[in-house]
Amino acid sequence: MEPAVRIGEADAPAVVSRGVVRRAGLLARLDRAARVIEVSAPAGSGKTVLLRSWIGESRLAGRAGWVQVQREEHDPQRFWISVADALRATAPGSPLVRPLAQPGTADLDGWAVVEWLLKDLAGLTEQIWLVIDDMHELRSADARRQLELLIMRAPPELRLVLATRHDLGLGLHRLRLEGELTEIRAADLRFTLDEARALLEAAGVGLAEPGLMALQERTEGWAAGLRLAALSLAAHPDPEGFVAGFSGSERTVAEYLLAEVLRRQPRQVRRLLLRTSVLERVNGELADLLTGRSGGGRILQDLEQANAFVVPLDAQRSWFRYHRLFGDLLQFELQASEPDEVPALHAAAAAWFAGHGLAVEAVRHAQAAGDWGLAARILADHWLGLALDGQAATARELLTGFRADLIAADTELTTLAAASEITGGSLEQAERHLERAAAKSASVPADRRGGLHVLITVQRLRLARKRGDLPAAVAAAQELMTLAGAADALQLGLGEDVRAVALVSLGTAELSWQRLDEAERDLEQTIAVARRIGRPFTEVHGLAQWARVAAYRSLALATERGTQAIELARQHGWAEHPVLSTAYTVLATVMVWRGQLDEAERWLRDAEGTLRTESEPATGLLFYHARGALELAYGRYDDALAAFRAAGRQAELLSSPDPIPTHMRALELHTLLRQGDTGSVEQALAGMSDQQRETGAMRGVVAALRLAQHDPRGAMAALAPVLDGSAPVITPARVGSFLLEAIAREAAGDRGAAENALERALDLAEPDGVLLPFLIQRAPDLLERYSRRRTAHAALAARILARLAPGSSGATGPGQEGPMEAAFPGNGQIRGDRPREPAEPLLEPISEMEMRVLRYLPTNLTAPELAHELCLSVHTIKTHIRHLYTKLGVHGRGEAVQRARALGLLAPSSRRY
Repeated sequence: MEPAVRIGEADAPAVVSRGVVRRAGLLARLDRAARVIEVSAPAGSGKTVLLRSWIGESRLAGRAGWVQVQREEHDPQRFWISVADALRATAPGSPLVRPLAQPGTADLDGWAVVEWLLKDLAGLTEQIWLVIDDMHELRSADARRQLELLIMRAPPELRLVLATRHDLGLGLHRLRLEGELTEIRAADLRFTLDEARALLEAAGVGLAEPGLMALQERTEGWAAGLRLAALSLAAHPDPEGFVAGFSGSERTVAEYLLAEVLRRQPRQVRRLLLRTSVLERVNGELADLLTGRSGGGRILQDLEQANAFVVPLDAQRSWFRYHRLFGDLLQFELQASEPDEVPALHAAAAAWFAGHGLAVEAVRHAQAAGDWGLAARILADHWLGLALDGQAATARELLTGFRADLIAADTELTTLAAASEITGGSLEQAERHLERAAAKSASVPADRRGGLHVLITVQRLRLARKRGDLPAAVAAAQELMTLAGAADALQLGLGEDVRAVALVSLGTAELSWQRLDEAERDLEQTIAVARRIGRPFTEVHGLAQWARVAAYRSLALATERGTQAIELARQHGWAEHPVLSTAYTVLATVMVWRGQLDEAERWLRDAEGTLRTESEPATGLLFYHARGALELAYGRYDDALAAFRAAGRQAELLSSPDPIPTHMRALELHTLLRQGDTGSVEQALAGMSDQQRETGAMRGVVAALRLAQHDPRGAMAALAPVLDGSAPVITPARVGSFLLEAIAREAAGDRGAAENALERALDLAEPDGVLLPFLIQRAPDLLERYSRRRTAHAALAARILARLAPGSSGATGPGQEGPMEAAFPGNGQIRGDRPREPAEPLLEPISEMEMRVLRYLPTNLTAPELAHELCLSVHTIKTHIRHLYTKLGVHGRGEAVQRARALGLLAPSSRRY
């Protein structure tokens, strides 16, 4: 008897009635099912109880006939008598289906029975259900073919439900193609975490969340496993301890699996199951190796087809694993029956995996076999490859499988221990390991010294990078380039791997030193090598770092490279790997520069989920500066400064001469100016070297400081070398410099020069859509006047003005006025306008998308132009405009703009100066 369990929908709470977990999702599927239903799953999956519960809840008891196939049923007569009796028991069917003769009657032929049934059932006017449980037990080939005929020719009013432990081979594929088959399989019957909790609570068992999660994972949602665990837990003095040790060898589980699965297999199959239980995954070739026989692949496929707790791992059904509890039982049985064979089985598996380039499994089996020398050699030979494939954490975990004395005694393992310490940030300990390894290198067999030299040099390169020692990193990278072409590396197949490690490490180091041309060159070569040798993880790494380089020159190129890295990583399941934190952060930074703050926030959330600041402080520095820039754009200056301080703490972990680029420092100082803290900015500038103060980024800070001090002439003097190109800055900062020049010219009374400088700022901002400088310095009046007098950058100016409008995500909050507004109160408010009467409230709220359209209405853009700008159809734009008119209570575009300004939804318009 299977345990009484049922499944609930994912969005519905699990409900228990009479010890049964109500599984509403499957009940709904059964209610909507096609003419034939197949429920196919292993023993103990809850098939029988699901169907009985469905019949009871759907009030089908009077219209459903139930046939329970006897164990190993070979008699077609007995089967068909039970089918006819079941159909006669249904209310609509009873007057139709005639009784059959008793078993043993000579003329009781199954084919004739099917014809009689079809004739009798032809008169059905209401639906009836025939449920055949344990169909896998029907061993008569004739009876199966006869049932297939009944299924094919039955009237639509006869609904058939077939419950089985394995697929039936009844020609159901035809029904599948015709849409007349509903299939419920093992995956559908697995219990969710909430359902497992409900099942245990119904048995009076309460488990803390970690224990519950462990039990659900261990049983893989198998109903019988959970039920058996609940029975044991109900009387157990230490439920949490029981769960920690719960496995297939637990008595009730073992007895069930032994009786229902293992002992029902032929001897050859049992031998295969037991001897391959040492493997995490198995294929036919490995099964043949460990059993010393052939045909293992066919046996595994048959077991999977029979739902015998064998799970396929690929579409070709060539690799398999065992259900966890079943695997536990098999291992327990193997230890009991053939304990002396276990090490030999692991050793054979290690050799097979090593020979097929599957290093992780090879090392694990060599360790399990106690062959530490083989395990060490395999791990050393494949360490670089594992790192280049994104499995560095796995490699470190394999290293922990060696005792400390083995690591200390083995030179190659000592080198790998240095690699692990570098990753963890213990640089001094790593240096000691490398010194010991180099001192003992002569004791390594001659045929392995070349590989050891490569490993030591790679770790020295990584160590130099972590310390910010660019000369040492360059020297180590150059040595690796030489080693990549050496005979030893080529013989070991390490040549291109070594080249990839050298290039990506060197490019990243050069980037941290702001040697952008060299970094771009080496990272581009990294990607080319990675593609050539089939190392997508290394390609992702190279693309992410290249995105950082590109951000200094082109936001569009940075977006392209960062997006390429993310898309490639997602294809391989690395969306949450730390290698992507740089790409996520670069895209967030680009979005901040473009004023797309909501999107920037999303990218920063993705970055935060992958960030490992303790091991990659350079990435942490980049992340916190992106966060600071975002908060600055929002006008949340205290939060911005907190983020910049966090970036400073990350910078302290770096050894570069000046770990924080000047454009990052400049943003922090601009934030202080927005707060009106000119004193701190003066002090910070005074503490810099002359070379730092003369950079273009710091000249922009000086200009903003002078404007806050009501000295526009001083601001223009500071900006002159930036504007003529003698003090270069990155493009977004150059946009800001021309904007500061425009504000200074306006303050000095030269409006024509102010508009010219503003147009130059817009010229530079247009290609990449740079908005952040306009959100920092804020000159809405100047922009509105420019928009009315010139048309060169109407869309861009409209976007900026929309961001500066009250209530927008880029607008300064209440009480957050900065030095520009304080110095020039005309920036951002109407001069000379009479106080407005309070506006009538909106008729109904404006949606986010309607607000986006509203912000463009003050421009002269047509509906098609608005559609292009907002990536919407013209029809959608017109629909949003109609809705806006209704909600604002107006009849035209001009009225809508006026009304929105009265409500504070749009920035007011300057009418005179």
